[in-house]
Amino acid sequence: MIDALKAQWKGDRLMKKNSTMATSRDKIFKQPKLTIGLDLGDRTSHYCILDEAGNVILEDSLPTTPKGIRQAFGRIPRSRIALETGTHSPWVSRQLTEMGHEVIVAHARNVRLIGESSRKDDQLDARTLARLARIDPGLLGPVRHRSAQAQIHLTVIRARAALVGTRTALVNAARGLTKSYGQRLRKCGSGQINREMAKGLSPELREALDPLLGEIESLNERIAEYDRRIEQIATQVHPEVARLKQVKGVGTLIALTYVLTLDDPQRFRRSRDAGCFLGLRPGRRNSGQSEPQLHISKEGDRYLRTLLVQGAHYILGPFGQDSDLRRWGLKLAERGGKNAKKRAVIAVARKLAVLLHKLWVSGEVYEPLRNSHKVVSAVA
Repeated sequence: MIDALKAQWKGDRLMKKNSTMATSRDKIFKQPKLTIGLDLGDRTSHYCILDEAGNVILEDSLPTTPKGIRQAFGRIPRSRIALETGTHSPWVSRQLTEMGHEVIVAHARNVRLIGESSRKDDQLDARTLARLARIDPGLLGPVRHRSAQAQIHLTVIRARAALVGTRTALVNAARGLTKSYGQRLRKCGSGQINREMAKGLSPELREALDPLLGEIESLNERIAEYDRRIEQIATQVHPEVARLKQVKGVGTLIALTYVLTLDDPQRFRRSRDAGCFLGLRPGRRNSGQSEPQLHISKEGDRYLRTLLVQGAHYILGPFGQDSDLRRWGLKLAERGGKNAKKRAVIAVARKLAVLLHKLWVSGEVYEPLRNSHKVVSAVA
C-alpha cells in the first residue's frame, strides 16, 4: 500500500513538472523579439534564448538533425538566431531561414570572445552568441552561405580536388620508392602515369609497385570523369563562366569555382571588394604613426585563392598572353628583392579576382591591352 502511494506521488509530481515545463515553453514561444544563440555540435547542439530585455529564459540542447532543428524552433515566432560557421552551418542556416527566422552566421575567426575564452563550453558559447547578436550583429562578422545548388556543384569540384591530392601523394610515393632502389620513373605529368611506366624497372620492383600504379591509373579515370562533369555544369548551368574564360590563364575549373564561391556578384558594391573577400589584400595593424607591412589576410575561401594564384603564375610565366595585367605584374617583379616575384604573383592574383568580377557583372568583351591602347592613343 505504501509503495503504491509512493509511486502515485512520484507520477503526480512528474506530470506536474512536465505540465509546468510545457506552460513555460508556451509563454516563451509567445514572447516577441527573441534572440537565440545556437552552438552547433556534430551530434548535439546547445542553444540559449534571451528575451527583449536580455534575460536568459531558456537554455537547452537538441540533436543536430533537420528534425531536431524543426522541433526546437518550429513553434517559435520569428526570432534572431546566431550560429557560427562550421560543417553544419550551411544546411542549418538554410532550414532556419525557410522557417522564417532571421539567421546570422558568425565568422568563427572573428568571434574572439568564444575562440579565445578561458571558460569555453557549448552552453556558454551559445549564451555569448545570443548576447552579441542582441547587442550588435556586426560584432559577429556575419557571413552569407552560398545557395544549395551552388554548394552541390562546388562539392563536385572539391571532390575532384580531394582525388587530385590523393593522386599527388601516391605519385610522390611511387617516385620516392623507386629512387630508394637506385632506379627512376620517367618524367611526365601525374595524369600520364600508368603501369606501362614500370616496364624499365627491375622485375621485383615492378611487381611491388604494380598495385600502386594501378591505383594511380584508377584515380586518373575518376578525375577525368569529374572534369567532364565540371565542363557540363559550366556549359548547362553557368553560362557566365564563358565570360571569365576570356582571360588567358583562366580555365573552366578556375572560372566555375569563382562563380560558385561568390554565388552572387551583386553582393559586392565594388569589384575591388572581391580581392579582399578572398583574403588577397595585405593585413592592416596601424597604430599612430606605425604602419607595418603585413602579409595578406588569407581570409575567405582557401581553395579558390590557391587557384587564382595558379592562374597568376601562368599569366606571369613564359606562356602567358601579353596583356595589361601581365605587363603590370612583370614590372612589379622587377623592383628587386628576393620576394619581389612572390609579391607580384599575389598582386596579380588579387587583380585577377577584381577583373573576373568586373567581366561577370558588366558582360563586357575582354581586351587584354585596353589600357595600353589608351596610352598610345593619347600620345598620338
